[in-house]
Amino acid sequence: MYIYRKLTPQEKAELVQLRLSRGYPPHSPPHTIRDNKLYLITAACYEHKHHMSTEARRQQLLDMLFEELVNNDVEILAWVVLPNHYHVLVYVENFDSLGKSLRIVHGKTSRYWNLDDNITGRKVWYSYFDRAIRSERHYNATINYIHRNPVKHLWTKSEFDWNQTSVHWYLQEHGEQWLLDRLVEYPVEDYDGDWDV
Repeated sequence: MYIYRKLTPQEKAELVQLRLSRGYPPHSPPHTIRDNKLYLITAACYEHKHHMSTEARRQQLLDMLFEELVNNDVEILAWVVLPNHYHVLVYVENFDSLGKSLRIVHGKTSRYWNLDDNITGRKVWYSYFDRAIRSERHYNATINYIHRNPVKHLWTKSEFDWNQTSVHWYLQEHGEQWLLDRLVEYPVEDYDGDWDV
């Protein structure tokens, strides 16, 4: 993610030209699949700093995501907010409204948290990345991946011990057995990589 900073000026120029020649923006991640309806969105704090180390900030971000995304016809299907990044599984009708909504939420939280920490000009967010959901298997494995994220990053021993996650909603709506069956049927061990292509 931060390899660009380590490049020489000539390497940076060559990389930017390569991105432009492929139709990508010069520095942002490309959003190449724009006609899908389901996406996994991942956003990380700049340099993976823990700007959301308090439960209050994580909940503030989550509340803002729900307010902004729902107001722009984006449905949130699963979520987790950790101290330095978050994941949301969304259903969208218009991909452009998703990006606009995320920029608003990131802008507002940056301002609020910088004021709260009495810091000016600090960059809070790096960017967001999207991955189109390609199949029912990918969809269910993504939900499991989101719910297991606090355990994966060693924030807790059980996903049920983390508050800013949709696992509690799924538990209430479908029950523990449903969640366990999904974990067995759609394991997350092979989630990374191109298994779903």
